[in-house]
Amino acid sequence: MDGGGAEGELTAQETALYDRQIRVWGVDAQKRLSKAHVLVCGMNGTTIEFCKNIVLAGVGSLSLMDDHMVTEDDLNANFLIPPDESIYGGRSRAEVCCESLKDFNPMVRVSVEKGDPSLIDGEFLEKFDIVVVSGASLKTKLFINENCRKRGKRIAFYAIDCKDSCGEIFVDLQKHSYVQKKPGGETAQQELTYPSFQEAISVRWNNLPKKTAKLYFAMRVLENYELSEGRSPGETTLSDIAAVLSRRKDMCDKMSLSESQIPTALMERLLAAGKKEHPPVCAILGGILGQEVIKSISCKGDPIKNFFYFDAADGKGVMEDIPPPPPTAN
Repeated sequence: MDGGGAEGELTAQETALYDRQIRVWGVDAQKRLSKAHVLVCGMNGTTIEFCKNIVLAGVGSLSLMDDHMVTEDDLNANFLIPPDESIYGGRSRAEVCCESLKDFNPMVRVSVEKGDPSLIDGEFLEKFDIVVVSGASLKTKLFINENCRKRGKRIAFYAIDCKDSCGEIFVDLQKHSYVQKKPGGETAQQELTYPSFQEAISVRWNNLPKKTAKLYFAMRVLENYELSEGRSPGETTLSDIAAVLSRRKDMCDKMSLSESQIPTALMERLLAAGKKEHPPVCAILGGILGQEVIKSISCKGDPIKNFFYFDAADGKGVMEDIPPPPPTAN
């Protein structure tokens, strides 16, 4: 997936179907896309927007992993699940979403992978070029990202989460070469080196710029609290606010950061969200992630490095380049 022309030719049917986007990003990019294999762990309102986008774009194959049975709550933000219990009753989110996605583009192979993302082994990951994780615990995100990095080939890793009106995307492309367009139509080859998720959340907060997105800090407090309490994402509620604010104080003291950088009102919004997703925010995050994955596969355009935040409260999308912590002296 790194650089070079993709092998194999597009069929006449593919060329006709993808004609408009080939004009945008070129035939080589479309070839790469048609050979890429994507795994999505966690089917929710955000990831189904992403899946829709890459299926319509013509990705080679898409595998869905989510063994949770569909409930009525899933209908709120997941438009791939028909609101008819006779159709979704007793079936997993992945199974129902897979069936719906096949109708979007019959030329894309969409399948279900059964299993627990927290137990994925590295050999299983070898089948994929892109891994997207959503609704997972901190421990699971760290585990999958580490396994992606241990493989012989480069596997791009993305973590995406929507907390009602707020969203976060994390990107790890390891070493990524791409073509950047410059003013006047010239192009230049660029290379970026990404930190792992573990490295990106281990940097001391007082070493980050003062304008760093408040959501970066707030999400770290929430996932740290969930980890220490053995909670699944979304299980922490407003009734836990006192304990979460105590955790915020401890982490800010340790990191020499003012608690004002993580407003209480923001923490309250994240806790009140629970597992709820706001469909318009899902559409924005899923659209951004779709673009990013296509950039990664095609090796064209500046990718996000390495966090993206969106908050419907101010309608702003913000990129944050969070570096790894400096090496410790021997």
